Amino acid sequence: MSKFTLYPAIDLKDGKCVRLIKGEMSEATIFNDSPADQADQFAEMGFDYLHLVDLNGAFAGEPVNESAVEQILKTVKMPVQLGGGIRDLATIERWLGLGISRVILGTVAVKNPDLVLEACKKFPNQVVVGLDARNGYIATEGWAEQSELHMFDMAARFEDAGVAAIIYTDIARDGILTGVNVEQTRALADKTAIPVIASGGLASIGDVKTLLEDENSKISGAISGRALYDKRLDPVEAISIISAANQLRGAG
Repeated sequence: MSKFTLYPAIDLKDGKCVRLIKGEMSEATIFNDSPADQADQFAEMGFDYLHLVDLNGAFAGEPVNESAVEQILKTVKMPVQLGGGIRDLATIERWLGLGISRVILGTVAVKNPDLVLEACKKFPNQVVVGLDARNGYIATEGWAEQSELHMFDMAARFEDAGVAAIIYTDIARDGILTGVNVEQTRALADKTAIPVIASGGLASIGDVKTLLEDENSKISGAISGRALYDKRLDPVEAISIISAANQLRGAG
């Protein structure tokens, strides 16, 4: 069994650390004026992998919060995965060259799947596909556009491409603390050999425990944002439970 990882999330908007509700830029709450400071806090808590999203970049179609990302990379030593506005090979190469461990491709994975295949060949295990869905159907352009592509079909496109992971976000639950859509995440994990990371709605230690149950063992991780910022999720308790579960899985 694979190791389960909990990824604390930093969403970047106008150089600040924010959280959105259901992806709406107008519904942004600022949690820290310094994303680098926030990253350092997560490192101090004991997390071992950081999840970043350039929100402005997701809408602009190109990186916008580069200086904030660079400050984070200078501040923490843990690996960092980044999504938002990454639409071509040159941008992928630039981010990886700056020290990003994995790039997350969302919109471009829908609109130009060949780029994902090319990137996976050039940068093995450094490309993550973001599947952001409403009712199982993929949304793009910072969730502003709805496609007719089902997430299962999308995952199947990249089955043998060498994708490091799939991040499945249930948009309807993102940022509102109603609990992870475990059933849909498990269904996706059961349909693909690619490791699947749950995103959207993680609200409490109960969600973490549910994700670690045997029937969900194919789910390889989860992303937590608002629950950590609102202190609804105790990071020490979460990391301890995950560490114990990973040892039982033989993956610690």
